[in-house]
Amino acid sequence: MRVWFLKETDSICTSCGRGCNVTIGSRLEEVYRLTPRDNNDVNSAWMCDHGRLNFHYLNSELRLTDPLVRGEEGHSQTSWQEAIQIAGDQLHRYGANEVAVIASARLTNEELFMARRLADALHTEFVDVVPRSGEADNYLVAADRNPNTTGAKLILGIEEPGKALADIRKGIEQGRIRALVVLQENLINDAGFTAEELGKLDFLLVTYPLANPTAEVADVVLPGAAFAEKRGSMINVTGRLQRLNKANDGPGQTRGVWEIVRDLIQSVGGGNGIYSVDEVFKQLAAEVKEFEGLTLASIGDQGLPILETGETIPLLERERERIAKGIVVG
Repeated sequence: MRVWFLKETDSICTSCGRGCNVTIGSRLEEVYRLTPRDNNDVNSAWMCDHGRLNFHYLNSELRLTDPLVRGEEGHSQTSWQEAIQIAGDQLHRYGANEVAVIASARLTNEELFMARRLADALHTEFVDVVPRSGEADNYLVAADRNPNTTGAKLILGIEEPGKALADIRKGIEQGRIRALVVLQENLINDAGFTAEELGKLDFLLVTYPLANPTAEVADVVLPGAAFAEKRGSMINVTGRLQRLNKANDGPGQTRGVWEIVRDLIQSVGGGNGIYSVDEVFKQLAAEVKEFEGLTLASIGDQGLPILETGETIPLLERERERIAKGIVVG
């Protein structure tokens, strides 16, 4: 694809907690490249190779495109209305703390806020995210391989991501947790769960962009949008609030997770609908003080610092030293 045919959308990389600023190059609902975008408070003009190339799954043949429900002969396609109705009817059956919610630190702040609302509607204290870690490269790549752990801790009230997963697994084993909602995670591949233990649940709902082993054993599977297919915000490891922008629609009937969770909440307990991600952010800002006075639009293309985390960016530290020594002009 010739680059001059590409539509360019400013966004952020979601391959680790750094949140490097990027430009998404897309055409006809397909992403063709990610390139670094200047931000002297995050990544200067650089990004790592993994982040640059970590978009090919968006165009994978494994993409989930339609809601699926399990029947006697396996999964079959259905409408969003029916899938949400089935899920709501099932989740409504359970009492306090009989349902767990495992969200993802790859979700936007708005999606995490809706996940918290869902947990409240289900009267459950069992809420967690799946942690990911790796070796930092002492330049840009952060040890935290999730892009929004900071947001998950702040919005979900999680002090140590992953700590509650053991309690959730124990609850499933003992039959105390009877249903599980999994938002954009593959528990079997990425969190050590097994198909056997998930099979002990009365009901399992999974949202994810791709077909995966966890979705294979789920009762309801819902196609969730990936990073280039949604608008929202995340907080990087240094406490900077940044915005994702939507480059294209997801395949088939893919939906943003905030919309999916909104519909689940309404199906479980009723309530008024929310009709835009900007409305979600407005409610988030009214409840979480770090967002007070902000709107999704006011974040801007360069982001805003809203938290002090003590984390530094080695690449920028080196650049500042070189500028001070006159080695680099800028």
